[in-house]
Parts: sequence; structure tokens; C-alpha cells
Amino acid sequence: MISFSQFKYKLVALITVFSLTVSAAFASGGEEKKGFNAKEVILGHVKDAHDWHLMDIGDVHVTMPLPVIIYNPTRGLSAFSSSRFEHGHAAYDGYRLLTDHFIEEHHLNPKDYVTGTIVAVDASGMPVKEKIYDLSVTKNITSMLLAAVLLIIIMLNVAKSYRIRGHRQAPKGLQSLLEPVIIFIRDEVVRPNILAKKADNYVPFILTIFFFILINNLLGLLPGSANVTGNIAVTFALALISFVVMMASTNRHFWGHIFNPPVPGGVKVILAPVELIGVITKPVSLMVRLFANILAGHIIILSIISLVFIFGSLNPIAGYGFLPITIVFNIVMMMLELLVAFIQAFIFANLTAVFIGQAMEHQHDGHH
Repeated sequence: MISFSQFKYKLVALITVFSLTVSAAFASGGEEKKGFNAKEVILGHVKDAHDWHLMDIGDVHVTMPLPVIIYNPTRGLSAFSSSRFEHGHAAYDGYRLLTDHFIEEHHLNPKDYVTGTIVAVDASGMPVKEKIYDLSVTKNITSMLLAAVLLIIIMLNVAKSYRIRGHRQAPKGLQSLLEPVIIFIRDEVVRPNILAKKADNYVPFILTIFFFILINNLLGLLPGSANVTGNIAVTFALALISFVVMMASTNRHFWGHIFNPPVPGGVKVILAPVELIGVITKPVSLMVRLFANILAGHIIILSIISLVFIFGSLNPIAGYGFLPITIVFNIVMMMLELLVAFIQAFIFANLTAVFIGQAMEHQHDGHH
């Protein structure tokens, strides 16, 4: 057994190694002849991409190419590896991956062309106005698939332990780790918020939401990982799923309360639209809360690391002198982000259960 003090020291050592690893990656990949560009480096780490940048070894960029799938109504379907773009330096099959350097070099309007997107190009390699549909498997999609596979493996392992050991024997391994969490979500999140007769039907859905977000939050803290839950498109999809389940759980009493609230007639005209807007803002709050908290944490950590190179560009001694301070700040922030990863997964799952429970509104008595 590992004592708490041993675990604490190992955690601090791991975070210190992480800080030094990320700092090394910044030093090799973020510093150019024109100097260190903190904005470019930070946004490059938190945005989605068509390849997975793992690390830099000297001048060599170690990346994992991902499938590019483009549908063009004129040209049809094209599928190839993102390595064909050579990190945005080359066009392939009539398409190009836009980079900041390409946009600046050819004096393109940044409002019309977004860095990191794929556009159709002509024979000379210049963008043309053609409508295309990007169905590529990006870094975020790959990370979500990895999280889904991990979730399935973990849950199948726990289910296998239940089948072998049964409910009468003390749990071991992953079963002993996850059983208290599963019981807590069932007894403290789902059952208190959803009608007793239907509560257990929603336990698998709430547990899936909780563990999927948690695994993605934790994977996002690893060096070279994807910023999945810090991407508003991902949180939008998760909130949309919760909204669909919430709408499928509504009854006539719920809609009666929305369009015919128990207030005097003149106030109904004002209150009914407000209540309807409240239904729509619930998934919006889920989407923005998760996205903002995870993205903010990643930006803060990367900003603290960037300070080393900002000071180093002014004076090398100042850069090395600020390194210990950066490591200490990163240890604190990483421990805080570890806590936030669990809290945000719980809040999303808990609020989803609350909103589903509110959609199953009972008919109120007259004195209510």
C-alpha cells in the first residue's frame, strides 16, 4: 500500500516533470527567429487540429497524421492522410490547410480565412470560393474515440468483476474504486432529482455523461493531449444530448406550466415567453460552464509556462530565474485542474439530472 505522503510526493514529482516537458516543447516549437509568440503557441495548443502534435525533438516535429475526409459538391469525396499537407506547406488533391504564415504571405483577409481550416485551391495553390464539407477525423474526435474506448473497457472490467465475484464478496481493483462513485451518482444525484418510479432508468445515461466528461477532462491534463471539453463544439453536442433527453421526458403538466403559468391573466403574457426562454437557456448554461472552466484552466497553465520564454527573450538569466516560480505555480494549477476535472463532470451530470427531474413535473395541488 502507498501512503498518502508517498502519493503526494509522487504527484508533485509527476507535475514537475510535466512542467519541464511542456517547457521543453515550448522552447523547441514556439520560438522562431522573430521571437516567442505566446498567443500563437497557446492557441495552437488549445485549438483542434487535423494532425496530433506529440512533441518536438530538435527541429523535428513528431506528429501523428489523421484522416482527412472532404466532400465537395463539385469534385465529390476525397480521403487522404493529413501528412499530405506537410504541416500547411503544400496543397494536395485541390485542397490546402491554412496557416498563419500562408495567410500573411499571400495577404489574405483573416476574416474570410480561418487558420487551421481546409479550403479548396486552384492549380496555383490559391484558395477559391468553393463550398466544401470537412468530415475529417480531427485531434478532438480521435481523443473522444479514445475516451469512449477507455470507458467501455473500464465498465466491462467492472461488470466482469460483478459477474465473477457477485454482490456478496468485497469488491477489488477497479470495482472497489468505481463502485462508491456509481452508488453516489445513483443515490445522491439521480434518485433525489428524478421521479422515484423512473429514476433508475436514467442512471446509465447520467453515469455515461459523468464518466465520459471525466475521462476527457483527465486526458486533457496529459502532455500533448487534446483540449476536448475545452472546445465549445464538443460541449454543445453534450448539452444537446442532455436537452433531447430532457425534452423526451416532459409531460403535459410541464408544458402547461410553461404556456399557462399559475399567475394572473395579464402576467401570463409576459411570463410564458420568459419560461420558454428558460427551457432553452438550461442546455446553454451546461455548454458554456464546462467549456469556459476547462479552457480557462488550460490557458492559465500555458500562460504561466509562457512567462519563462517571455522573460527569457528579454534576458536569458531572467528566464532561468523564473523557471522555479513557473514550476511551483504549475504544480498548484495542475492540482487545481485535477479537482476541477472531477467537479465539472459532477456539475454537468447533476444539473442534467435536475433538468430531467424538472421536466417530469407533477400536477400541483390547488394550494400550491
